[in-house]
Amino acid sequence: MRFAPEYVTHVLTDNFEDAKALLLAPLMSIHYAHLVMLTEQHIVARDDARVLRKALDGIAVEAVRKVAFDGSYEDLFFYLEHLIAGSAGEQVAGRLHTARSRNDIAMTTYRMWQRGSIATLANSTLALRSALLGLAAQHTGTLYGAHTHTQPAQVSTIAHYLLAIVEQLERDAKRLESAYRSTNVNPLGACAITGTGFPIDRHRTSALLGFDGPTGNTYGSIAAVDYLLEGVSATATAIVGLGRVVHDLLLWGTMEFGYLRLAEGFVQSSSIMPQKRNPVALEHARGIGSQAVGQAQAIITAVHNTPFGDINDTEDDLQPLIASMYRDATRMVAIVAAALEDAQFNVERLAARAGEGGTTITELADTLARDHGLPFGTAHRVAGLVIRARNDNASANMSQLLVKASTDVLGTPIVYDDATIEHILSPRHFVAIRKTHGGPAPERTTEAIAASRAALAADEAWWTGRREALAGAAAVLRAEAARL
Repeated sequence: MRFAPEYVTHVLTDNFEDAKALLLAPLMSIHYAHLVMLTEQHIVARDDARVLRKALDGIAVEAVRKVAFDGSYEDLFFYLEHLIAGSAGEQVAGRLHTARSRNDIAMTTYRMWQRGSIATLANSTLALRSALLGLAAQHTGTLYGAHTHTQPAQVSTIAHYLLAIVEQLERDAKRLESAYRSTNVNPLGACAITGTGFPIDRHRTSALLGFDGPTGNTYGSIAAVDYLLEGVSATATAIVGLGRVVHDLLLWGTMEFGYLRLAEGFVQSSSIMPQKRNPVALEHARGIGSQAVGQAQAIITAVHNTPFGDINDTEDDLQPLIASMYRDATRMVAIVAAALEDAQFNVERLAARAGEGGTTITELADTLARDHGLPFGTAHRVAGLVIRARNDNASANMSQLLVKASTDVLGTPIVYDDATIEHILSPRHFVAIRKTHGGPAPERTTEAIAASRAALAADEAWWTGRREALAGAAAVLRAEAARL
């Protein structure tokens, strides 16, 4: 078949190059696994199997990667089929394609490639969690003025802030794990869309290729893209969440805030302004992450409103975009993890600013409610009058302001001496008294760090198990192929 030059130039050439880069290794594994299964099921005679295995062994993968597309064959699959036929002969080579189709082969290669990409991204998030936990352990007592609506809100600690990110990443880990599980099932054997009348063993090929098992419905095996979208969605969720953190970190690194200092290896100077320490690593991370999110949106758009069946919209043309999304997402996470590994927080500056803007006044309302049995709403009114009066006159005595405010609201004064007021409004007291589960008190954050380290170890073990399972399956496949 001769293809139109425009089709060759604008579609087939790019698809061939993409397939060589992304799908060649999975495709070769599929050939071997299918051959082993066909032989064991007595669908292909062992003598023919030996010839086919020799033909597969003779394919020089690195040489294939260097082959330029000339339009003679539609895609990489047909090119490899040509090589196999050249070695084994047309008659024997044709037996390898028994009980399979390009449809199920392609879907299997996509899943094999995607599971590896999900695992790579997940491993980067594990490194980021480790870096964050290391920082959190150093800063359980480092005060920090948290903001809501971009305005000073309440006092917390850097550890408390970092642990919020860690917990988000823990949820990301569950989403990526779920995406991996959904991806790691084997469509091979679904053939074009209805399966086959040959007595194939789909569980056998699944085990040889490192899948958890075969897909179910053969139509859905070819038509479904939800597994793909699950991985895309989990990735986009992780990157959007991390992007919000990077926004904070860049703000904290400004001279105006001065909370965070990146190590020298993550900043650049200016070609004209020698005083500059530009946080370029985090800027790149933000930009690369935005690319990943944009690619995720493009992927979802590409498969939206397409027929529920075998269709090119969801196949070869889409794979490079998926690859780019996973690559950029992994790059972003890796950059942020590395930058935070050696980052330093300005403890003194953080502490000095923690109490600015009335960030501890909530504790005055809480204390009034606890000590005097006031409804919190009433205590809130009193505390509100106090802080507004103090904002109007920064030198005003807080004890006197409390007397006036309580008299105005309650009709009777509430009296605390200056030392008590100072203690109530102390940023350190504000943090120390917040000992509820999940709170910023150092003993709570220390407990949370220990729990998150245990969760990290469990997740690391799970992903290590997945890598070992894939490596084990590959070793079994090599051994079984050698036995033919």
